[in-house]
Amino acid sequence: MTDKELLERINKYSEKVLKDIDPQTTKISVQLDKIRPVMEEIANETGMSLEDVFIKYMDLASTQKVEMNDKLKDTLNDAGVTNLGGLEFR
Repeated sequence: MTDKELLERINKYSEKVLKDIDPQTTKISVQLDKIRPVMEEIANETGMSLEDVFIKYMDLASTQKVEMNDKLKDTLNDAGVTNLGGLEFR
């Protein structure tokens, strides 16, 4: 399983099981308990430990979020937007 496949599989599962959960008010531990089944499946399929799947997922998700933020900044800069609601983009 590639890193991309792992990330996509967990993200797809989490979209389904976390759709009615407010991430701002729901504890991370509760959110992780909800996505634990898919991480356990991946661990069993790949021979990785559950902890390793979790760590890999968190690393990949963090990297993906940074890349998405960078793309958004680039898009805003390309459109000539350098300030949005007091937030500076440069």
